[in-house]
Amino acid sequence: MFKTKRIFVIITLLFAITGIGGVSCSYSQSGYAPDTLFDDPIAAVLDSLNNLNLFEKGYAKINYPRNTKFHFAPDSVPRYDDLVYEARLAKIDAESPFDLQYNSVVRGYIEMYTIRKRELVARMMALSQYYFPMFEEQLDKYNLPLELKYLAICESALNPVARSRAGAMGLWQFMYPTGKTYGLKVTSYIDERCDPYKSTIAACNYMKFLYRLFGDWQMVLAAYNCGEGNLARAIRRSGGKKTYWEVRPFLPKETQGYVPAFIAVNYVMNYTAEHNMYSAIPKKTFLQVDTVSVKKELSFLQISNVLDIPLDELQYLNPCYRRQVIPVTADGASILTLPANKMGAFVNNENAIYNPNKNDTLNSQSILASQMQEVAVSYVVKNGEHLSNIAKKYGCTVENIKIWNNIKSNTVKAGSKLTIYVYQKKTVEKKPAPVVENKEAPAPEKQVNKTATGQFKFYTVQKGDSLYKIALENKTTVDEIKRLNNFGDKYSLLPGQKIKVGQL
Repeated sequence: MFKTKRIFVIITLLFAITGIGGVSCSYSQSGYAPDTLFDDPIAAVLDSLNNLNLFEKGYAKINYPRNTKFHFAPDSVPRYDDLVYEARLAKIDAESPFDLQYNSVVRGYIEMYTIRKRELVARMMALSQYYFPMFEEQLDKYNLPLELKYLAICESALNPVARSRAGAMGLWQFMYPTGKTYGLKVTSYIDERCDPYKSTIAACNYMKFLYRLFGDWQMVLAAYNCGEGNLARAIRRSGGKKTYWEVRPFLPKETQGYVPAFIAVNYVMNYTAEHNMYSAIPKKTFLQVDTVSVKKELSFLQISNVLDIPLDELQYLNPCYRRQVIPVTADGASILTLPANKMGAFVNNENAIYNPNKNDTLNSQSILASQMQEVAVSYVVKNGEHLSNIAKKYGCTVENIKIWNNIKSNTVKAGSKLTIYVYQKKTVEKKPAPVVENKEAPAPEKQVNKTATGQFKFYTVQKGDSLYKIALENKTTVDEIKRLNNFGDKYSLLPGQKIKVGQL
């Protein structure tokens, strides 16, 4: 049932603002300072979209239409008076089960999204084309308000691998204990908190539980952010108040901004054209992907080699696999998400994907998790290097390097030492030969020139090679190559250089 709690005068303002015949808007000249926290997690998670590989190589280009709804210039950044914001929110509020109040805190978040971080919002709008249909399907199935899809924007800005300072993960930012309570498995290879489908189902179940507990959607949002225990304590401190705005002063600082941010997101996602905001071009939309069950353990590299899909795209479509390996456990087959136009190729080449040709140089790199061990590598940053190209060199993500080294910034100084975890083939320890007693004097041992070419297997370095890649190709380890070539912490690989990769 539609709500009619806003006064008629405010509603009629909409006809002057968005009626037929164009738009009339005033521009704020007051230099308004938003009432938000300086180190705001809502803003921080939006900033994380800068590092998503999805937007590299031009994918952050804005899909700006030739003729916009209000004929704005491409660089126009409209601003509006409080009455305009309040009237527009009143229109949304009339059709929503949420209490979408307007105040200075809400305005602060509206201006954060529509002015200061509008380019990041364009990226977020692109991601919404991939995730929102899935969210809406599950919210409808669980009979929950569809507006709850905007909660994922407040939580993660739709970054599937977002990680909070407290350790919450994924689109819906589940902490480990809560995720486990709602059936999300976390192992060394899988983190289902980052699985878009499974985490959405878990979020729906959690929100249904919270609504049964508090009976108010605004309070559900607060409890989702700070936990039902913290909200219950805030209610007691407020003297038993039952609405969000009444208990807000007694909530943690982050939660005090959380519901206003949710209200602002409702506004922004309904009035993007009025703010001259348009989506970036998405790499994939919901209808452009499909899923298949994986029968045997697979590495992303095996799939990439056969289907010609970039590793970063496989990681984006399958964010729950932490080591770029899809395990198959006793619980059953794992699910692989692929571009829909690659599904036929996967079915037709299953044998080649599951059983790579050992003589194929590329496929020989596809070593399964059961054959791998995690090794810490020390890396010294060179002049001109960035976290993105270091991550690409070692087959990990920028976020991985930041977490391993407790780095908050996206920049790193030359000369800095980084710890990077790589996966190498397990080395099998050879058992010593049994000692056989021989009373005869042993013959003198023949001296072998260990530097002679015939005693070693050599490899000619190619452009773009790393020791990690060379070790995988030659079924050895980085440490072994460094030992054979007397490489210290500082070494360089030059195209055409011959290095030892094993003994004959």
